[in-house]
Amino acid sequence: MTLTNDILAAAIEGFEARKRTIEDKIAEIRQMLTGGPTEQSLTPEAPAGNRKKFSAAARKKMGLAQKARWARIKGESAPPAVPAVPKAKRQISADGLKRIAAAQKKRWAAKKANIAEAQAPVTKAPVKKTAAKKAAAKKVQAAG
Repeated sequence: MTLTNDILAAAIEGFEARKRTIEDKIAEIRQMLTGGPTEQSLTPEAPAGNRKKFSAAARKKMGLAQKARWARIKGESAPPAVPAVPKAKRQISADGLKRIAAAQKKRWAAKKANIAEAQAPVTKAPVKKTAAKKAAAKKVQAAG
């Protein structure tokens, strides 16, 4: 059996009619339960989420960027960009530079001293005998 477009269209209409009757019965039952409205929305609305809010400067920047993109797409020249005021650069005073250099030299001197200390040969100091060890040694010699 071949399915033609007419048969398929009729099948769709029949199923949609069944769907409507089922939805109507569900709506009646809901009304009996809650006393609410019988209408059921076929397409539920998407919940309205909290959107991120942009500052006025950010929105302006985005608007200028969008205008520039459209100008490139249309083949027009880009609109003149708003010149940004450069931020004043901070500078270290001569006295501050001298203090930094002195601190760095001090750190390097300490590090070099630690390296020299670590590389120096380690000599063992002679072990001193305590009074108890001396008495024990004398007993061993007298017994032996």
